Amino acid sequence: MKHARERGTLALGIMSGTSADGIDVALVRIAGRSAALENFAAIPFPRAVQQAILRLAEGRPVTAGEISQLNFLLGETFARAALDACKQFRIPPARIAVIGSHGQTVFHQGTPTLFNGRRIASTLQIGEPSVIAARTGITTVGDFRPADMAAGGQGAPLVPFVDFLLYRSARIGRAALNIGGIANVTAIPAGAKIEDVFAFDTGPGNMVIDALVRHFTHGRKRFDRNAEMANRGKLMPGLLSTLLRDKYFSKLPPKTAGREQYGEKYVRTLLSHREARRAQPEDVVRTATILTALSVLDAFHRLIAPRAKIAELIVSGGGAHNPLLMAQLESGLERVWVRTADELGVPGDAKEAFAFAVLAHETLHKRASNVPGATGAKKAVVLGKVCHAG
Repeated sequence: MKHARERGTLALGIMSGTSADGIDVALVRIAGRSAALENFAAIPFPRAVQQAILRLAEGRPVTAGEISQLNFLLGETFARAALDACKQFRIPPARIAVIGSHGQTVFHQGTPTLFNGRRIASTLQIGEPSVIAARTGITTVGDFRPADMAAGGQGAPLVPFVDFLLYRSARIGRAALNIGGIANVTAIPAGAKIEDVFAFDTGPGNMVIDALVRHFTHGRKRFDRNAEMANRGKLMPGLLSTLLRDKYFSKLPPKTAGREQYGEKYVRTLLSHREARRAQPEDVVRTATILTALSVLDAFHRLIAPRAKIAELIVSGGGAHNPLLMAQLESGLERVWVRTADELGVPGDAKEAFAFAVLAHETLHKRASNVPGATGAKKAVVLGKVCHAG
């Protein structure tokens, strides 16, 4: 993607991922079909808000009233994050043309399952965009995923549109790997057109690792900084072999994953495994880290390499900061240059928030921005719902 010129339009992207560890806000300047990251802020969730999100996302008993209340509370929280970011960036909110808010995913069922006599797929992201628009005075686009699902897609991943704009090369085949709570990959063959791009979720990213760290430290740590726990542990081959038999890995794309597959229930099952019950915490964390790496490598060799010649793997998300995970990827991809997104213009931690600023801009201009090769949709559609500030 070419750098945007100094004039152009300013947009904010707001992203809160499956780990619910904070709110990412990206300031993006867009001119024509080019965009550039101007600034970025990571704003922590208030602890009580984070706990409420995780309680809902893990499928614990809640009432419709609690979901409704949390939807509006998150709208207020995202609005405050946007305003705080504008203050930090020294940009008056009046100069922002649009906010793109992904919302907080609390449920995602990308493939239809039987419900009330019919096969239904659905998704739910909360964080009421009407509240964001009203509090900030900025037109806000939210609820991006349902339009793709209505067109027969799985509603995810949506970032491949921006991966294509950022990383397409006439000469080099690239794959963009984001390791957030869930890991997802976008394949962009050399000289690709948008219809040549394909993408899918490979399986767990940091979600299982983070949950284990919280469990073993009784909440004192939220993630394995610099793989400190994993590097002290030993791999448990029996447990790893069991985990790698997960049916999700053998599914063919398009496919998406979330807490429904790799949340609290999955972690409880992992911890109940005979080998895990007798192991040191560091051994379990190391094994979960290797699981993420091997599931990505399996997806690359089995589902990407036969379809596209890939010379570079560009890694973003929290997993890019995990040295053990990165070392495993490099050792398993001998002829592929493993790079971080930071080297190519948009820092990996900012990329998803950056993406939703761009997607919101596309929506305002009534342009389609899903990638059917990524989601499985029957056609390209305009994403999201537009909430005007009044």
